[in-house]
Amino acid sequence: MNILAIDVGGTNLKILATGQEQRRKVPSGPNMTAKRMVSEVRRLAKDWKYDVVFLGYPGPVHAGRPIAEPHNLAKGWVDFDFERAFGCPVRVINDAAMQALGSYKKGKMLFLGLGTGLGSCAVVNGKVGPLELAHLPYRKGTYEDYVGRRRLEQRGSKKWRKDVTEVVAHLTKALRPDDVVLGGGNAKKPKELPKGCRLGSNANAFSEGFACGKTPRGTRYESRSAHQCAGHRARGFL
Repeated sequence: MNILAIDVGGTNLKILATGQEQRRKVPSGPNMTAKRMVSEVRRLAKDWKYDVVFLGYPGPVHAGRPIAEPHNLAKGWVDFDFERAFGCPVRVINDAAMQALGSYKKGKMLFLGLGTGLGSCAVVNGKVGPLELAHLPYRKGTYEDYVGRRRLEQRGSKKWRKDVTEVVAHLTKALRPDDVVLGGGNAKKPKELPKGCRLGSNANAFSEGFACGKTPRGTRYESRSAHQCAGHRARGFL
């Protein structure tokens, strides 16, 4: 079975299919609707064969469906029929969870995705738990206001790195994880990672998509290891 993994970001839309080595991408942004996403994906993947789509969505997901519109994209995602649009089975998972599970090792892990906004989730003993930390109040705004791409552009990399370090310390103190992973497009920008953190990889999102897409539809998922696509099989993500 061939799987098409899609990572929908606030800046770029990225895809990779089974058997392919080079991912393809196109800019996204505030004008990217679900319908346009499908059109762009079809164009990018026109010479690829796939039987199922695994979609990383930048927002909360429940029972395999988006339950809120994305903050950094256009509206029209919640009620969109992805399976009808693609003409094949589609599984939807929060994009932060998609990448986090590929980075998971053991214990309680906090994943923070530094991209256009702030993605977040926790993985505890192989099971993923949704976290929507980005828009919680923080200082004079929200966490995303202090570590998102806009803040980076406004403040410059040196001041932004300080903001990231402070936010990571604040969230680590509150959530007490065993492991903290920074992912997303801007995760490599800090010259030195905040204390206690390690770097994730965007490629992990695609590896998880391929692993999870191989699981039969309708299966009641049990926790195994993250590399076997266990955590995001927990109820509420597929």
